Amino acid sequence: MRTPSLANIRGTVHIVLLGGDIEAMINEMAKHGLNVWEIKAIGNRSASMNILVNDFFELRPLLKRTGCRVRVKQRIGLPFFMARVLKRKLFVTGAILFFVLLYGMSSLIWDVKVEGNIKIPEEEILEVARKEGLYPFQFSFRLPEQDELAKDMVKQLPAISWIGVNREGTKVTIQVVEADEPEKKPLMSPRHLISKTDAVITEIYAEQGRPVVQKDMRVKKGAVLISGILGDEENTQSVVAKGEVKGLVWHEYNIEVPLLQKQITYTGESKERRFLVLGNRAIQFWGYGDTPYSKFETITEVDPLKWRSFKLPVGWMTEIDRETLYKEQSLGEEFVKEQGLKAARNDILAKNGKGTKIISEKILHEKKENGKVYMKVLFEVEESIAVELPLVYNQVEDQGE
Repeated sequence: MRTPSLANIRGTVHIVLLGGDIEAMINEMAKHGLNVWEIKAIGNRSASMNILVNDFFELRPLLKRTGCRVRVKQRIGLPFFMARVLKRKLFVTGAILFFVLLYGMSSLIWDVKVEGNIKIPEEEILEVARKEGLYPFQFSFRLPEQDELAKDMVKQLPAISWIGVNREGTKVTIQVVEADEPEKKPLMSPRHLISKTDAVITEIYAEQGRPVVQKDMRVKKGAVLISGILGDEENTQSVVAKGEVKGLVWHEYNIEVPLLQKQITYTGESKERRFLVLGNRAIQFWGYGDTPYSKFETITEVDPLKWRSFKLPVGWMTEIDRETLYKEQSLGEEFVKEQGLKAARNDILAKNGKGTKIISEKILHEKKENGKVYMKVLFEVEESIAVELPLVYNQVEDQGE
């Protein structure tokens, strides 16, 4: 006979028939529609076969009529497996508790993050979310619908034009778009634009006010570049001078660069520690003891468990301490000189802002001493030289009048 469908799930018994009339017994089993298969003769007075567990209990009257005996050799299938499992009550209880705990932990909101906010503090947005029922360790099934939650939060945060709430497993991300507000221009009192240093004018653009200098004119520190006073001696008006003035400025740098520089290398030796991560807690179970290296770097790797596309708040964390060595390497004189000059150029550009150009550089003095290279360098730089000077005295005179 053919193996019946779902035999392993329904349960199968492997039996041996002994004594009596074996052939009559097999015919009786077929006559009564019992599911029997893989029938094999064992000598003259016995045969082995498989039978469904439900049909096994129908054998008793047939055995009496044919004089056969039955011996059970093997029990196969889901019913017998469940019977064995149920005998181990502690194991079953532990398994149930584990899945209940896993379901409970995966049903909690473990982390709430805010993205897209620039002006509005994150704490203010999280406080509104808490009032609406969204906060860490809240059950996800107790949260309102995401669209309703977003609408209620927008009503309480007028400075935000749109909020989106996105839930991925145990993590919720609040994405915000802040409302555009017209830029509030600060109130400015009348002022001059003056030179912050000695320079030669290369470019001048007066948006508002009266230009006092011209291109290629040499000016000293504090000289007025664009005046905030318009008119003649009899009729004057004070305004906020606006514009841009660039000039050639000279910067002198004393540069000091060592010829020997330290480099970090790995020896290949490492010590590993492993942790079981449960939410925000980590329980160490491998790699106890102090790190045996005097100098090392620690690398941390986190591997959370995943269910489908969701990251569960359970996983593994590995910390690896890698031994390091510090080696001193002798660099060429030309190489360290270029390093020093590059650092000085970057410093000039960083201090003087956008639009700064280094026109030329000249090494005035150079020497090598005590394992270092010393240089005195003069840089010719085109940069913005205008700074503000408020006309406070005008306000005093107006109040006196």
